[in-house]
Amino acid sequence: MNKSESIVEISKALAKFQEEVKQPLKDADNPFFKSKYVPLENVVEAISDYGPKNGLSFVQWPKNDENGRVGVATLLMHTSGEFIEFDAVFMKADKESPQGAGALITYLKRYSLSAIYGITSDADDDGNTSSGNNNKSEPAKRRTNPEPVTSEQVGSIKVKAMEFAKARDQEVDAVYKVLKISDITKLNKTQASAALKQLDAWLSSVNKGA
Repeated sequence: MNKSESIVEISKALAKFQEEVKQPLKDADNPFFKSKYVPLENVVEAISDYGPKNGLSFVQWPKNDENGRVGVATLLMHTSGEFIEFDAVFMKADKESPQGAGALITYLKRYSLSAIYGITSDADDDGNTSSGNNNKSEPAKRRTNPEPVTSEQVGSIKVKAMEFAKARDQEVDAVYKVLKISDITKLNKTQASAALKQLDAWLSSVNKGA
């Protein structure tokens, strides 16, 4: 990750953005589960509504690595001139075709923006796949968790998981599997804090070994 000498103003702006942003609705179908997720255009729309007025903007560009994986890098900018350039997130396309690469780029753009801005856009099956129950409503399930994870925690977990996966040349999903996280948005505050503590320890270990 590359950043400007100071990130004070961009950090303030991002905190203000996360305080104001309205989480977009999950209105796209996940073909693998009976669930919904937030498509890229909805993520960008949510960011566009509150990012510019807080001085925030971004650019993204696709990349490839020596292993033939497709990646997307993201640069977060502020009107003060401060910036944070996030390392590219790489994955292998399911299909080695222009369509397969295009679909993966769209996914990585959505995933990266959601992590950086604290947007909850992940596909969510509410645990129904494992429990066999597809009839429980989203509001009913959320009421069982008195202290749900915050958008700031969601964003931090995603960013740190991506950083650790990049450092270890692993898939982000593999990091979540070790953390036993199937859906970040279903964590409570205590669980999210524990996950962040573990990620901080891993990143510290990686940095010491660098």
